[in-house]
Amino acid sequence: MMLLTSLDNPPLRRSQAKHRPAGAGRHAMRAATLLLLAGALATPPALAPFAFAPLAGAQESGRRNPTVIRDAEIENLLRDYMRPIWKAAGLTQQNLRVVIISDPSFNAFVMDGKRIFVNTGALASSETPNEIIGVLAHETGHIAGGHLARMRQEMENAQTMAIIGTLLAAGGVAAGAAGGANMGGAAAALAGPQEIARRSVLSYARAQEQAADRSAISYLAATKQSPVGMLKTFERMQNDQIFISQRVDPYVLSHPMARERVAALEDLVAKSPYRDIKDSPELQARHEMMRAKLVGFSMPPDAVARRYPPSNTSLPARYARAISAYRYGAVPDAIRQIDALIAVQPNNPYFHELKGQALLEAGRPREAIAPLRRAEQLSGGAPLIRTLLGQALVAANDKSSVDDAVRELTFGVQREPESAAAWRFLAQAYGQKGDLPNADLASAQSALLSGDVQLARELAARARQTFAYGSPGWLKADDIVNVKPPKKKPGRPTP
Repeated sequence: MMLLTSLDNPPLRRSQAKHRPAGAGRHAMRAATLLLLAGALATPPALAPFAFAPLAGAQESGRRNPTVIRDAEIENLLRDYMRPIWKAAGLTQQNLRVVIISDPSFNAFVMDGKRIFVNTGALASSETPNEIIGVLAHETGHIAGGHLARMRQEMENAQTMAIIGTLLAAGGVAAGAAGGANMGGAAAALAGPQEIARRSVLSYARAQEQAADRSAISYLAATKQSPVGMLKTFERMQNDQIFISQRVDPYVLSHPMARERVAALEDLVAKSPYRDIKDSPELQARHEMMRAKLVGFSMPPDAVARRYPPSNTSLPARYARAISAYRYGAVPDAIRQIDALIAVQPNNPYFHELKGQALLEAGRPREAIAPLRRAEQLSGGAPLIRTLLGQALVAANDKSSVDDAVRELTFGVQREPESAAAWRFLAQAYGQKGDLPNADLASAQSALLSGDVQLARELAARARQTFAYGSPGWLKADDIVNVKPPKKKPGRPTP
């Protein structure tokens, strides 16, 4: 099941200070304040998360609300890729996960110590598992090295240095203003500390990128994997930079130029005893199925046909065409193609899942239940598949299966508590069962996760009235009732 959802980034906080200087330095201090505010508002995107791509900021087109893809098959594959790497990095106890972002560009980045974000473009364009493993190993290096926390501290230090430097410069400007000095030179003097601080932070970021590269190589060596895929990725970036490298100042980038990274990696790769190790055929086959799935879900039929023409009878090609057929309304033809896939691999849970999803979205939920039950069995109870099964049971609106729906969806929200859709389906299941207090409580959870705090509190208050005082349901409802709405985002400061 491939789902799209939105991931909201928390708003950036900007402190504002009011200055009321008097006397001859009034205009100079106002100029200093203007520059400080401009510096705070013009922080380059590269200073935010650690991104793998050297010239692309982290999700420039979707920075505020990036679209997240949830898919049991792809997530399971990425966990298998990263489990050895995370063990080598000593991070097995941190419950790391890879989050998939719907974006065609080749990029991966980290924004906290729990999640690695990777674009669908990176997954779809990587030709081997080794290539994407190298990318994610690099991001793991950032987490293991504590680079995010250290970068925040470095930025705070740089901001302090800039403020001190600006204030010192402002004193000189004030004296110059009293004596009729040129204000253009004064502005340049005030801007200097900001630029020095910015370059200091960028230099620090480049050093951490190089450290993450070295860490990635060490993780690959510890897991007896080749670093060639990682090198190949940087070589691709180097080729992309050929036409722009002459116009880029390397000292204003948060990442080293690709040519520098390639040169550093070539020596390490040559020394690796595992450089000639290839990915296993089984892992390569799963990788090709992932790429086909992404193409089938993300591209229009004509693009899918060009990528996987009918003459291509490989399993990935057939997978992509079956997905495309179901997405664009040819459900009978899609079911025929999916059944042919199942005939080849009857124990592949994701083929059964795809059939169930196609039938459910075609308005045939009763028919979707059997393949989804089979997918659940074959996947060992994957939470996303169990949630989809619960959704089909709710849509079937059969009183004899409502308890099954509640059970499947309860499991789903226990494993995926941040899924607003799963809570919504659970509320429907409770409604069909006639359990209105739990229906209200589940609806409140869904509303809260969707950002509608007022509605969540109203639903929780109604649920709280019907639960016994102090019971688990009452406590959960009371927690939601007492949630404080988020503060209104501050507007752009006006000097």
